[in-house]
Amino acid sequence: MRDLQPKRIVVKVGTSSLVLANGKLNLRAIGRLAYVLTDLCNHDYQVILVSSGAMGAGRDMLHIKERPTEIPEQQALAAIGQSRLIGIYTREFAEYQQIVAQVLLTRDVIIFPESHCNVVNTLNAMLAKNIIPIINENDTVSIDELDHKTSFSDNDELSAIVAEITQADLLIMLSDIDGLFTANPHKHPEAQLISQVPVIDEQILSYASGRDSSFGTGGMTTKINAAQRILKNHQQMVLANGVNPEIIYDILDGQEIGTLFSEGK
Repeated sequence: MRDLQPKRIVVKVGTSSLVLANGKLNLRAIGRLAYVLTDLCNHDYQVILVSSGAMGAGRDMLHIKERPTEIPEQQALAAIGQSRLIGIYTREFAEYQQIVAQVLLTRDVIIFPESHCNVVNTLNAMLAKNIIPIINENDTVSIDELDHKTSFSDNDELSAIVAEITQADLLIMLSDIDGLFTANPHKHPEAQLISQVPVIDEQILSYASGRDSSFGTGGMTTKINAAQRILKNHQQMVLANGVNPEIIYDILDGQEIGTLFSEGK
């Protein structure tokens, strides 16, 4: 059994957990997620949700099968999809009388001291009022240009940064894989799940082979990068399969599910 005992939790849910293989939104998963996170708030946990899926939702609305290559088209789809996604989240959480709030971030907001302070104060104010912030990158305006870098590399990184600035006790990263394996389990059936990682060394890095999908942008490498940030800040992260959001209960109950990134024994 694991002794996590978190009070403030960041839950990151990836596109693969929100968008079906046919490109449609997984409404059942979103509904389950709303139920679980509301229940956690009812049990006095402070919860922050970092949600991907805007691009996938936009593609679904416009019936676009392939991810566009042009940046303006990607940003337009993200804007359309983000509007739909937050609407669905608001409706699903309202079923349980849980208030949520949309927060869209760019990297420069985190970097500059004044805006950084404002973001932290705003998130703390929401959590004090039992409001769940739903955070995503502001894809519509995020760019990487010369010395003006406003985008995060991915939402795995964003979730780790959110955990850092809010001093969260635990980051739960829900993905389409059961945790960190010694090899890609989809290609190597003999691959073994690693229960706990206390430090990111060369061997751990060697296990992190990228696994990109047509909807998401992250792979195992981005999750390891996020875990490095978490460990550097003496925090904890669990990487687990998000096909059923109720797995969060098992994680918080101390069951050895997924991979725990923690300095502790």
